[in-house]
Amino acid sequence: MKKILAEMRPMVDAEIEKIVPRKFDEKSLARLCGKPRYEYDTETATKAVAEPIWNLLDRGGKRWRPALLLLTAEAFGGDLEKIKPFCALPEIVHNGTLMIDDIEDSSELRRGKPCTHKIYGVDVAINAGNAMYYLPLPLFRESKFDQETLNKAFEIYYQEMIRVSFGQAFDIWWHKGKAAKVTEAQYLQMCAYKTGCLARMAAQMGAVLANADEKRVTAVGKYAEALGVGFQIQDDVLNLVGEKFGELKGVGEDIHEGKRTLVAIHCLERAPAAKAKRLLEILDKHTENPKEIAEAIEIMKSAGSIEYAKAKARELASNAWAELEPLLPEGEAKEKLDAFTRYLVEREI
Repeated sequence: MKKILAEMRPMVDAEIEKIVPRKFDEKSLARLCGKPRYEYDTETATKAVAEPIWNLLDRGGKRWRPALLLLTAEAFGGDLEKIKPFCALPEIVHNGTLMIDDIEDSSELRRGKPCTHKIYGVDVAINAGNAMYYLPLPLFRESKFDQETLNKAFEIYYQEMIRVSFGQAFDIWWHKGKAAKVTEAQYLQMCAYKTGCLARMAAQMGAVLANADEKRVTAVGKYAEALGVGFQIQDDVLNLVGEKFGELKGVGEDIHEGKRTLVAIHCLERAPAAKAKRLLEILDKHTENPKEIAEAIEIMKSAGSIEYAKAKARELASNAWAELEPLLPEGEAKEKLDAFTRYLVEREI
């Protein structure tokens, strides 16, 4: 699957660049904003919007959301050349959420380098991140799909964007220590909105653009949401014990941020009272002390919480695929989706 994603990346980036050029000129700004009444400052548009966006995009990222959109469309027999431009949409939006998320979490590193707001300033990063939610929308105006199909695709976009904001709200409020207790079910719902939404957006958009029926659009959405939740759980695990992951983002950053991850929630419920109390103390103080972070990780390990989370991620992915698999036509795209499912929850980075 890594090879497939690597092969797709140049095509995905080319589609992104059609939407967000590396350098703005009068024509590209007019496409997005309309003709100016007075005069555009194209240099500032490049410096304040294009450069921060591409600084983040060029660092890497798996591009799995565009791949999911295209694999879903392929599985349902869609016209990939016609659908291809839309694969950029979930990736641009996703990176916009990362840019904003790093500010909200006071993060230092993203993909092994200083976060966007550390390079360009909080003001520029907020504006560029917000712009990424909307920059792909001219696709709906310029596409050659019929209006009914475009309406369905746009409804998917705006509904998932609303959910993303609520998922982030839950996450932020919890790691501030504002909730007395967070249950596993509440955590999974948060993930379904924060991470699952963009996966669901990608998969359902691919299915709609391929003219799949409502039953299959709904089914692929449920599959992608579960896959997104499993991906987030695996992220939580790697944040604690992933060596390669730690090199790019820092080991135990979730502990420093006080995040109520599935690992933490399970541990707080299952660990001996004294250890659970100590873990809560460490989470709520937002420590940067490596010894305290290591102590928290050890408490989670001793409660079996890391292994529990790993198993939960695999269970979600397996169940999601079992429900979707009978609805997919046999073929290469189906085989790729099967491999894709396993890859997302077994990765090490």
